[in-house]
Amino acid sequence: MILPDATIGMLGGGQLGRMFITAAHNLGYRVVVLEPDPYSPAGLIADEHLVAAYDDHEAIIQLAQRCDVITTEFENIPAKVLKTLSASCPVHPKASVLEKTQDRNIEKAFIRSCGLLPVPYGSITSYSEIAPAVDKIKFPAIMKTARFGYDGKGQCQVNSLDEVKQAYRRFEQQHCVLEQMINLKCEISVVLARNEAGESCYFPVSENIHIDGILHQSLVPARVSDDIKQSVQVAAKRIADKLDYVGVLAVEFFITQEDGILVNEIAPRTHNSGHYTMDACITSQFEQQVRVLCGLPFGDTSLLSPVVMTNLLGDCWNLALDKPILNYSSILASSKSKLHLYAKRDARIGRKMGHFNTLAKTSQIAKEEADAIFMQINKTISIPSC
Repeated sequence: MILPDATIGMLGGGQLGRMFITAAHNLGYRVVVLEPDPYSPAGLIADEHLVAAYDDHEAIIQLAQRCDVITTEFENIPAKVLKTLSASCPVHPKASVLEKTQDRNIEKAFIRSCGLLPVPYGSITSYSEIAPAVDKIKFPAIMKTARFGYDGKGQCQVNSLDEVKQAYRRFEQQHCVLEQMINLKCEISVVLARNEAGESCYFPVSENIHIDGILHQSLVPARVSDDIKQSVQVAAKRIADKLDYVGVLAVEFFITQEDGILVNEIAPRTHNSGHYTMDACITSQFEQQVRVLCGLPFGDTSLLSPVVMTNLLGDCWNLALDKPILNYSSILASSKSKLHLYAKRDARIGRKMGHFNTLAKTSQIAKEEADAIFMQINKTISIPSC
């Protein structure tokens, strides 16, 4: 067990790292961040910020020397870095986890190995594999780069073999995955924690609403049956167990019109759809991450109130101004909403800048209030023309 006053290392400096550091500080831990951006959200509040590339040899040595345990803030840290660090310091998640989740094709094969169903797909790692991949799906479909895509980036809709070929050229012949578009009832996600003893603890299942490939809102409780909630939790645990995962893990699921369950993605970290836990659960996903890394008992994940989490993208800032601003008034005027901003220097369209959680007697009432707040924010926005 790693007790308070110890030091935790964090690879990555984004908003997930920032919220993790706040939770760690509350529990009495210090945090050292390794992140190349000198103005990163996590680096700004870390006890120490090593400003260097993730694979910088000297910085890796310093991180290992300063820390009692090390974790990651996002999944695109080079796996070889975790292997190097693990030789002298406990590291969670393991390098083998990132090797499976950094590439969509490898990840989908892994999902199948768990006895679970991914979205129907075809792998494209060369031009000759385009036609066989098309044979495995039905149009319309989504073409995605196998690595580094997120929040709708590195993907496009395709409706024919010719469009797949065009997309492959546009993606500069990177490895890709071709996913069949599904007629969905909804999208949901499970955030769970798993410790070194193999024990797991779940947060309530969230229902997620996306706009243009980016998460807009998460509703909790999710509006699905108890049987589906139980099934996706069992599936997420199966994935975590097979990964021998330690830490907080998120698994996204598609629910079809026939109540079929498909695994969409695995995120080996805290997750945007778990941000509601910061205000609506006894223990947040970030405190739980600290607890698991340090070998502490799980915190209680009980839901205190129905809640809707709403993302605030750079689109919500008035980008027509020399210094873009967000109209906070409607959020701050709501006694049921909690605002969380990420201290990012520049607002850009599609960039996650913050979120707010709205609590109410039901998730539907919370959604109505959150929607009204969001609409009021958008009334003040003036987007500059291209």
